[in-house]
Amino acid sequence: MIIHGGGPRINSLLKMMGIQSQFSGGVRVTDDATMEAVEMVLSASINKEIVSLIQSKGGRAVGISGRDGNLAHAKKTKPELGRVGEVTPSDIDPAVIRTLLHGGYIPVIAPVASDENRDSLNVNADTMAGAIASALGAEKFVLLTDTPGVLSKGETVPRLSMDSARAMIQSGEISGGMIPKVQCCMSAFEQGVKQIHIVDGRVPHAIILEIFTRQGVGTMIQ
Repeated sequence: MIIHGGGPRINSLLKMMGIQSQFSGGVRVTDDATMEAVEMVLSASINKEIVSLIQSKGGRAVGISGRDGNLAHAKKTKPELGRVGEVTPSDIDPAVIRTLLHGGYIPVIAPVASDENRDSLNVNADTMAGAIASALGAEKFVLLTDTPGVLSKGETVPRLSMDSARAMIQSGEISGGMIPKVQCCMSAFEQGVKQIHIVDGRVPHAIILEIFTRQGVGTMIQ
């Protein structure tokens, strides 16, 4: 199962549409026009590209968003962010995912959810992935990012306990965009996900190297 984002592609489309990208606290401010662009990129363009790539390699994939099959319901977080939603494991109904998995399909999920009025909300991809992993009781949750994992003094931390993660956030050693990623992983671990990995998705065969080698290539939280 794959949950994907698409921030840079959204930025490019908004620029083409003449819409200025705005962020507050690292979160995209999402008005109606921006939400339309978000859905065009996430639920259509990128989602179908990933499905096509999987199928070109012999896999069977189905692309959906959190709005399909009542998969994800979200609540607006802050009024100033507009149509931005937050999801928790209790907001996830994984029935459609289980149906696809049992049928031998790889679900490819865009992080768009529905609110109580069935309107679409933009959801952080890491948050969506963590909530889905928790709702499914997943054995492993692998977060692909553009850094070599959690860093300490410039070196990747291969193993990270919950206590160590909290201490590193409090001390500022984990900072910036890595904070919400680690917090998302910590939340999933607390909800029962057994092992969580933060891996540099730019490294060829990163998932295989992380899971099937003794030293790994990223950070495992356990």
